[in-house]
Amino acid sequence: MSAASLRSVSGPGAGEATIGHLVTGVMDPSHGVVLYLDGISVSFDGFKALNDLSLAIDVGELRCVIGPNGAGKTTMMDVVTGKTRPDSGMAYFGQTIDLTRLSESAIAQAGIGRKFQKPTIFEHHTVFENFELAMKTDKRVRHTLFARLSSDERDRITDMLKRVRLQDSAQRIAGLLSHGQKQWLEIGMLLMQEPLLLLLDEPVAGMSDDETERTAELFLSLAGKHSLVVVEHDMVFVERIARKVTVLHEGSVLAEGPLDVVRNDERVIEVYLGR
Repeated sequence: MSAASLRSVSGPGAGEATIGHLVTGVMDPSHGVVLYLDGISVSFDGFKALNDLSLAIDVGELRCVIGPNGAGKTTMMDVVTGKTRPDSGMAYFGQTIDLTRLSESAIAQAGIGRKFQKPTIFEHHTVFENFELAMKTDKRVRHTLFARLSSDERDRITDMLKRVRLQDSAQRIAGLLSHGQKQWLEIGMLLMQEPLLLLLDEPVAGMSDDETERTAELFLSLAGKHSLVVVEHDMVFVERIARKVTVLHEGSVLAEGPLDVVRNDERVIEVYLGR
């Protein structure tokens, strides 16, 4: 569903939950869109990091976002996760959750996970313990100190270890993992939170070719179960996973569509890909 289509969903006739009304609780994906940005602008000391940016991500979609440095990719993710407030425009999670009104923690709890370029893990704990700490459970101190894992929780962790190919490293101290393994660990920790939307910032930077290929396989396996927005400069990796690509330039969408169409766009060649 396009941003333009979603923009037209309003008023009582469109159903109980409509764009323009903040409804707390579960994200409503009934119109097929998980993330909707419309007319987002952000300025820093006179510099427009985002300039009337509009974007829609479908439920279960794997979208690659590319563009030159300074194009607005990181600022876009900052807006979605509540780190940066837009000067103008709308940002919705599903039909009903207005992201511009929520804190970073509330957005995370609503179902949006973000992975930064540098892995953020508990380096002095084992891989298994990292997943245990990341699990979406009661995090109050008393519960954390005295709770024992149920068999279902152990099964969830075991399944995640297999999914991110760390089953042979379950009892290894996380700080001893390779760079690529640390990236997989953090992705797995995000998945333990059961996010509906994952934002991934240059996930294969610094990885070996084999690690990059395994990461591509992982992302392709996640699409459909989760919505993924992957910001990446590695065009070989983008070619491996891309279904639809958005090119940002000077804070706006320059081009969007299938990779073969986008990379033959003269504007994209000029400002990003080169000849």
